[in-house]
Amino acid sequence: MANLQANLRSHCATARDEPERFLCSVNQLFCESTPDSAYATLLYAEYDDNTQRLRYANCGHLHGLLLRIDGRLDRLQTTAPVLGFFDNWECAIGEHALRSGDLLVLYTDGVTESFNASGEEFGEERLLDGLRRFRDLPTGPLLDSIVDDVRRFSPHEQYDDITMIVARCRTAS
Repeated sequence: MANLQANLRSHCATARDEPERFLCSVNQLFCESTPDSAYATLLYAEYDDNTQRLRYANCGHLHGLLLRIDGRLDRLQTTAPVLGFFDNWECAIGEHALRSGDLLVLYTDGVTESFNASGEEFGEERLLDGLRRFRDLPTGPLLDSIVDDVRRFSPHEQYDDITMIVARCRTAS
């Protein structure tokens, strides 16, 4: 992880203008500096507040969720393989237009793969249910409510981190 973070930081100057080139360079450095069995998932995203456009690359990570103001759901689908496995690696950039009130939700598998005492996973459907129930809350309390749902479902010690980012699109400036 430290190696990947260093690679990301050292090449971030090209990220905004040429995200594909940036990610290809990061993958190449990661391949060269880690064991053959090392890999990482990554979801790269950039948002332009003026145009309300989200550009992203999903490199084998869980799909980000776009819960639209009208209730529709879009996913930030995979656009590239995981980082670190392939020297000949290509990346595509996805793009979504956002509208005021749309929610962007990024999360790690520690959220959806939390297990209860019966061995059942929290799963994406429970996450979506919570997002729909709490969608009108400000993002901080919405995030706290989802984490509370996960912890009630899986009250024992977590084996993985629970990491989430929730952002709401506001009216364009």
